[in-house]
Amino acid sequence: MSRRPGQVHAVVLAGGAGTRFWPLSREAWPKPLLRVGGGHTLLEETLSRAERFADRTWLVCGRDHAAPMRKAAGLPATQVLVEPQMRNTACAIALAAHRIVRRDPEAVIAVLSADHRIPDGRAFAAAMKRATRAAAREDVLVTIGVRPTRPETGYGYIRLGSPVGSPHRGLHRVARFVEKPAAARARRFVSREDYLWNAGIFAWKARVFLDQLALHAPAIARALAPLARVPLRGRAHREAVARAYRRAPAQPVDKAILERSDRVWCLPVGFRWSDVGTWKSLAEALGVDRSVTKVIDGEALLCDAKGNLVCGQGRPVVLVGVSGLAVIDAGDALLVADLERSGDVKNVTSLLREAGRDDLL
Repeated sequence: MSRRPGQVHAVVLAGGAGTRFWPLSREAWPKPLLRVGGGHTLLEETLSRAERFADRTWLVCGRDHAAPMRKAAGLPATQVLVEPQMRNTACAIALAAHRIVRRDPEAVIAVLSADHRIPDGRAFAAAMKRATRAAAREDVLVTIGVRPTRPETGYGYIRLGSPVGSPHRGLHRVARFVEKPAAARARRFVSREDYLWNAGIFAWKARVFLDQLALHAPAIARALAPLARVPLRGRAHREAVARAYRRAPAQPVDKAILERSDRVWCLPVGFRWSDVGTWKSLAEALGVDRSVTKVIDGEALLCDAKGNLVCGQGRPVVLVGVSGLAVIDAGDALLVADLERSGDVKNVTSLLREAGRDDLL
């Protein structure tokens, strides 16, 4: 007897702290709620993309950001899942999978990040429809692989294996995952056709994911197993989630499952994508180069100042004879950083705590 096809559920992960986007991103105002390069927040853009292909959308966020996230998402309260503490992506996805599979045993989950930037929503939706269709028919774990445009050392890579063939032409089995290679190795990857950026965008059935979690990450699976039996909401549910998260180890889904499973397929895509992980990656996504400065907010006056990213709030920013900088004015704090070292901004929070400036966190 064949199973009834399930719906496609988009699960948007919004649990990161976004410390590399200080001073705009704060403990009370996380990165997905930032407007970068447009009138919409990163979260709003993600939810809009999800509407193009999914039947239902869920949001997974941390307890500290639950109130602003709920308000910004505009989703029904039952579709916003709050993590009591950060346990990385394997737990976040498992939390959603347990909830969804009880409502829809054959549901397909599309895992999206709340802070990615993908300008071509139509191409993205077309790719997700192909990925979710393959996941629904074949009980596989599908990951999206982006054609690299530069030797990026801050991204993970996927090496493609053999083509899957009909009826899923264009998809490949995954030969291996490679984490954040050194520059020379990244240059080799870009020159080859079989290496792609790992975008952290996935599609799989909820029940298949939970089966693979039990097989490859049993400690996480055991910790969250009680969620299959507790009420779906209310105090008993919140207490069960809190107990599960205290017991569960923190692991990214790539290491917990994908690098170990023999059921992983990859769909190569060519649309523009950025994880917007640093001010540099945002600058690149917005088209900043040696000759172009981008102003994402406020007013900027430029005198022989090229290749910068500028954000002003309430007062003009004037740049004279400088290049390669992120100049971010948040009103109560000003960041001036070398774009090439913008990943180090994550260390600012520690410096502020040491200086007793918790008001700026």
